[in-house]
Amino acid sequence: MSTAGASESASGTASHPRAGCGLNGVEVPSSPRAALGPGMFLIACLTGAIAISGCKVGPDYARPEPLGTNATPAGFSGAPATNETAWKPAEPSAHLPRGAWWDLFSDPELQRLEALSMAQNQQLAGALARLDEARAAFSLARADLFPQVSLNPSYVRQRTSANEPSNGHAAGISPTYNTFLLQLQAGWEVDLWGRIRRQAESSQARLTASEADLETVKLALQAELATDYFALRSLDSEYDLLQRTTDAYRKSLQLTLNRRKGGVASDLDVAQAQTQLETANATLPAIRLQRLSLVHAVATLCGQPATGFGLPPMTNQAVLPRVPVGVPSELLERRPDIATAEQLVAAANAQIGVAVGAFYPRVTFNGLAGLQSVDASTWFNWPSRFWAFGPSLDLPLFTGGRNRAQLAFAKAAYRETVANYRQTVLTAFQEVEDQLATQTLLKAQVEAQTAALLAAQHNLEIANNRYRAGLITYLEVAIAQSSALNIERTVVQLQGQKLIAAVGLVKALGGGWEERPALRAVVDLSK
Repeated sequence: MSTAGASESASGTASHPRAGCGLNGVEVPSSPRAALGPGMFLIACLTGAIAISGCKVGPDYARPEPLGTNATPAGFSGAPATNETAWKPAEPSAHLPRGAWWDLFSDPELQRLEALSMAQNQQLAGALARLDEARAAFSLARADLFPQVSLNPSYVRQRTSANEPSNGHAAGISPTYNTFLLQLQAGWEVDLWGRIRRQAESSQARLTASEADLETVKLALQAELATDYFALRSLDSEYDLLQRTTDAYRKSLQLTLNRRKGGVASDLDVAQAQTQLETANATLPAIRLQRLSLVHAVATLCGQPATGFGLPPMTNQAVLPRVPVGVPSELLERRPDIATAEQLVAAANAQIGVAVGAFYPRVTFNGLAGLQSVDASTWFNWPSRFWAFGPSLDLPLFTGGRNRAQLAFAKAAYRETVANYRQTVLTAFQEVEDQLATQTLLKAQVEAQTAALLAAQHNLEIANNRYRAGLITYLEVAIAQSSALNIERTVVQLQGQKLIAAVGLVKALGGGWEERPALRAVVDLSK
């Protein structure tokens, strides 16, 4: 059984720890060994130790309030008006399936790259190794709950010293003889106060945290790859726009040269058209450089050498997904970083029990048995047998304040993990709100820039017509062309930012979801 659960500040563990169980009402004979006999006495000791080993000192774990004294908001302020579902207390559920959330974008190339990254990324391989370390640490902690048995066979041939002391004098003889030994040793610490079980409990919580941490690494890598991929696609679209624009500028230059030959245009018009063409050409290498850097980054994320890795240019638009955010608390439960932080709180809470257990005595049963002889022919004879068995007690009487310091350290570490857990939850709320605001404002910006682009293109059409009619100089055409190009580049960049922002929202919501009726509010990013 356990002591009463403590509050999240571990105040339930008293400054003078007491065990959570006792032996009240049991009459103990004045001479137990005489009352039971040697064999029965040992059996009684062992049985009694096992009976009371169900006790566990220290506070039982209770999940702290994720927002402390702050009330849970009624919903995300950036979510649609239909977000009116009731909230429920969040319980980290990083184990829930996320699936291939990038399929929402309906992009086969992104799907291929994400699969390659999950199979070959070295950061992910390191996270998997850390998970294996946590599993081994948990098994190591649990091993102390069981008896430890070892077999030690040996053979020694030795000669003693004739001058070794014997009753204060030299022995005077130095025999040479053999020792054949087959020894079986066993030891078991009875976990009377739950110290070992608390340690195993802490290791198990850290194992669960490592599993969630693996999901955190996966989600971060998947989102980073998708972000780089959509930035790459945006650059491809921008490069394609500039190439088409330079072709148009080249035609404008040729038109201006022809008009110059006809005496209609001036040398200044030709120079302005030439300058505009070369300026547009000069931007192409910069975009190619950015593209190469992103291709190399994608190669590393996919676990491939950058040398020889390539991606074909793509200018088609990816599908913007519909993202349900009707029950924010349920979606936030999927965030693996919250699950990691919460499990670290559980691990720190268990360490308080380990520290409390150091105040109590430790009982260990040790035994050995085997065969020993000076002659191989009699080694396995019955008279060669030997054995020993008995309990030992380790009672801390004076430790110089070590145990109290360890307990204070464990309590402070617990409070730190609670603060980290709450900070992780607050950060999750912030990220979701930021991403929802980004969706709204990007949508408004794209609409405004699209309207500006239509106006700029109309202005350019008028300028071209007036220039051909000889009513204006080429300067006004160049100004209209530059304005239209800059606005169109901005529109292309904003389209890429919308895709990147969609990835950010999916990541903030924990990397995916299952369609459920409760998810009533939907952010349609395609509009």
